[in-house]
This record gives sequence, structure tokens and C-alpha cells, in this order.
Amino acid sequence: MPDVTQHVEDLTPRQIVEELDKYIIGQDKAKKNVAIALRNRWRRQNAPEEMRDEIMPNNIIMIGPTGVGKTEIARRLARLARAPFIKVEASKFTEVGYVGRDVDSMVRDLTDIAVNMVEKEHKEEVQERAREQAEERILDILIPPDDEGQSRAGDGAQEEPGFTVHPTGEAEPDVEDDSSGGSLRQRTRQKFRDKLERGDLDDREIEIEVTSDSQSMMQMFGPMGMEEMGVNLEELFGNLGGGQRKKRRVTVEEAREILTQEEAEKLIDQDQVKEDALERVQQAGIVFVDEIDKVAAGTRTRDEGSGQGVSRQGVQRDLLPIVEGSTVTTKHGMVETDHILFIASGAFHASKPSDLIPELQGRFPIRVELNNLDEDDFYEILTKPKNALVKQYRALLRSENVEIEFKKEGVSELARIAAEVNADVENIGARRLHTVLTTLLEDLLFDVPEEIPPGSQVTIDAEMVRDRLSSIASSRDLSQYIL
Repeated sequence: MPDVTQHVEDLTPRQIVEELDKYIIGQDKAKKNVAIALRNRWRRQNAPEEMRDEIMPNNIIMIGPTGVGKTEIARRLARLARAPFIKVEASKFTEVGYVGRDVDSMVRDLTDIAVNMVEKEHKEEVQERAREQAEERILDILIPPDDEGQSRAGDGAQEEPGFTVHPTGEAEPDVEDDSSGGSLRQRTRQKFRDKLERGDLDDREIEIEVTSDSQSMMQMFGPMGMEEMGVNLEELFGNLGGGQRKKRRVTVEEAREILTQEEAEKLIDQDQVKEDALERVQQAGIVFVDEIDKVAAGTRTRDEGSGQGVSRQGVQRDLLPIVEGSTVTTKHGMVETDHILFIASGAFHASKPSDLIPELQGRFPIRVELNNLDEDDFYEILTKPKNALVKQYRALLRSENVEIEFKKEGVSELARIAAEVNADVENIGARRLHTVLTTLLEDLLFDVPEEIPPGSQVTIDAEMVRDRLSSIASSRDLSQYIL
């Protein structure tokens, strides 16, 4: 069994938290629990073989309002572990027997993600070899071989002594052995190879043959909730297509990329890709089930009948065997869900975790409450993470050669206004920062580069923030729509 967590084997739980801290502010308890869950996977892989299948993942349920970091924690954890990850919304599923997506589809979708991930990794491993083969194909187009060893000239082309001019427009030496032990054709091919590597031929147009991708459209024939029928149709019509090829006229630079990918497809073993992907799903997959509170019994509204309540409880019962551990049929093979890590989340405003059916509650033994974000948190979110919003806008404007400077007091004012609007209107957490910053910088982003030319410098201070946002934030009616 391959060690699917090898890339994080050197990270302790404390170091995992430190990595999460680079992108997520606060929520230390949640980070601690997901770090332990990730490290436990590596520990299980290194446990005695007879115990590995007995050690089950400790699934986690995160409780907290929107915009406090629940999804981001799970997503960053998956990226750190390079694990297949999918986010699903529990409210999108329906009980078996109703029209809609069944819960098994989350495992099928996760498997598709894993196959794409592993296939990309395998292609990267053979990329250099694929590129070499692609260049050989380009050289065959630039210097077509003569079937009978005789020189061929393009229509109306002028030939120099000892050279043949092909339709590509390039002069090619006739095939004759010389005293150096190689043919002039071979030497010319090497010369063209050198020019190709230097990029001298990148702008030249050539005609290439590529495989027609007719199978990608076939998945639409699979009805909702009947993905396997879609799979069979895809395979049936794909085989009928016979891998048709079509001609395209592109530059040498484009041809190199297209043919490299085509050659990489030939070099990788698709059976091995599927085998590795299934192993990675089963041993390292992460499923993030959002809005699980929406299928809890306590969320029924006055407009809903008892049937909707039954459907919600049915979704929970359908979800239970997936979380407990079962076998799901996918187009890539059978997937056992016993060791997939499930992270559920919900605001639980109109319900509470105890409204979930007891069996499902028992499958999420780790419960973490995430804190509301305040003004100080917003200030740190705007400045500290690697992907902080002020850093993003700075990078956007630098692409136009415009420097934007956020003064400390200006960022503090932004954080204050965002916290104030969240308190007065509706608390959407850190997502409020996006709307506040977009409104603040709207005119600036529109005026660059006409009104604000390249080379300019813009300063965002507290006075500018107040002038632009305070009147909007102070109006409760307006802030609902603008901020």
C-alpha cells in the first residue's frame, strides 16, 4: 500500500496549525482538531498492519455562522495534504425515491477529482520525455521524410544546389552521406532541432493532427442521480467515435504544447492512474458537508409540510452509511468510504446538533464551535494572511504599474466599518470585507489606466475610507444593498 500522506509526514500537528495560520485568522480550536485529524492519517499508515483497518477517522462537525472560516480551514487542510477534496451542500441532496442527487454522488465526484489530480501528477513526471517526443513530431512536419529517398520540391519553389525546398518553405539538404559519417538530412534535422529549442521557429505556422475530443460532451446524457448510465453512454459513444483525428493549423509554439499533452497521455498508464486515485480517495479523501443544519429536524419552516421533514431525515439516513463506511460504485471502480475524513459544518441558527438523528451524531465525535469575527479579527484578516485582500488589490494594480498603499489607520477604519455593518444588518463574517473593499476601490479600479496613468501612486487612509463609505454604512437601508 503506497504512503498517500508522504508529503506531510514531516509536519507535526503544531506545524500544520502554523501552516493554516498563514491563511486563516483565529479559530485556533478548529485548526487544532483538523491538524490532529490530518496527523492521525499518517500515524495510521505507520501503525501495525493488523491495526490499520481498525483505526477510524475522527470526523469533525464545525458549528458557527457564515464567513468565519469553516470552509477555508477544510480547503486549506486538503491543499496542505494534497488530498482529494470536495465541498457539498447537504441541502442539495434528496432522500432515495425523490427526484434529485443522491448522497453517493459526493463519493463519485470525489473520485473524479482524485483521478484528475493523480493524472496531472503522472503527466508531470513524464513531461520532459513527452516534450522531446512532441518536438520530434514537429520536426517530422518541418522536414517530411521522402518515401523513396528522393528529394521533393514545393510547387514553384526555387532549389539551391544540394537542397530541396519543401512546402514548409524551409531549405533541406538532399540525403547524401558525407565523410563525417552522418547524412546531410540528419545534420539538417539537428540544425532545425537547435532552432526549435532556441524558439526561432515559434511563430511559424504548421498543420498538425490531434485527437478529436468527442467524449467530453457525452456526460450530459447521464440523468440526475443516474451517473452510471451517463458513464455507460460516454463509453459507448466514445468507442463508436473511434478516436477520430482532425487537422489544425497552429504556430510551432502552440503545437509544442498541444502535442506535449497528447504525448503525455500516451506515456502514462491510465490503469495505474485509476488504481492510485482510488487508493488516494480511500486513504486520504476529504469530504466537506456544508449546511448540514439544513437537513436537521428543527429547521422546518411554517410553509413546509411534513413530507419535507421526512425528506430531510431521509437524507441523514442516506448519508449515514457513507460516513460509517460503505462501498460506492464509481466509473473508476469500487470505493470504500471507511477511512475518508468527513467534515460537516452548519450555522445551527434554527436548529442544534442534537436535532440530527442520533446515529449520525455519533459519526461526528469531534465538535468545534467557531467564534464570531470582531473588528480586530477583520484588521488581521485584511493584513496578515498570505492571500490578504489588501495584498490581492496591490497585486492587481501593480499589473497596471500603479502602486497602492494602505495606511494602517485606513485599514483600521475598513475593519471598523465592516464590523459595524455586520452588527447592524446581517453578520456574513469575513465576506463583508470583500463588499466593503470593492465599494471603496470601485472608482479607482475603473479609472486605471485612463484617469490614473501607469506610474501613479494611490494612498488609502482613514479620511478617504470615511469619505467614501461612512455615509453608506450609516444608512441601514443602503448598506443592505451596497455593503
